[in-house]
Amino acid sequence: MINRSGTHTIHSMELGPMENFVYLIHDHDTDTAAIVDPAWEVDKVLTFADSEGIQITDILLTHSHHDHINGLQQTLEHSDAKVHLLKPEAKFWGAELSSPVLHHGGEQIMIGKSQITVLHTPGHTPGSACYHVGNDLIAGDTLFVFGCGRCDLAGGDPEEMFQTLKKMKNELPAATTLHPGHNYAPQSPTSTMENQCQGNPFLHFDDPADFVKYRMQIHDRVRETPYHAVSKEDACKTLS
Repeated sequence: MINRSGTHTIHSMELGPMENFVYLIHDHDTDTAAIVDPAWEVDKVLTFADSEGIQITDILLTHSHHDHINGLQQTLEHSDAKVHLLKPEAKFWGAELSSPVLHHGGEQIMIGKSQITVLHTPGHTPGSACYHVGNDLIAGDTLFVFGCGRCDLAGGDPEEMFQTLKKMKNELPAATTLHPGHNYAPQSPTSTMENQCQGNPFLHFDDPADFVKYRMQIHDRVRETPYHAVSKEDACKTLS
């Protein structure tokens, strides 16, 4: 899938048994790119970049779970690229990386002339990150189309996830295009923040206790992929 913007294009491929998306953020002016979450049959992405004359200069990790980083070494062998992740995620992961670039939320990464803002979005893991470039948000396992990442794995925290999603709902423009880490959508693999605010049940709760109850006890019993839109009224009904 291709999503074109003014300065950049986002290329995505759905790869592996868990419906992961691997993204290329391609800067038009310099034909350089960042690859986001290299995993599974990552050679398909690398071959595509080579065929288009795109040089991969950077690797952006949304988090360190195996299904998002198992192509990291192959990517490093293919490209002399810098690895970027958040400092809390590096501590949580504990991997011995060669000279990674560690970030705090709010910092910028330049890919050619395309500016990417690093957002610290904890909840799925302590150092989960989203990458905001232009009107596009690459969200990893923080936010899916009508879903959000699990909080019951190592490092997960549903109360942090509540605060993260509340901040995203309040601060990201309604027209922001969401590019999730997995294809759990019923139709289009992308969405807008406006549509998510209307139909994503995890964005409907005002009380953190209600969110935690829904995320940890209810959601996985009442929904399965592909995730469809849920009204605020129907989401709140599940709590009773």
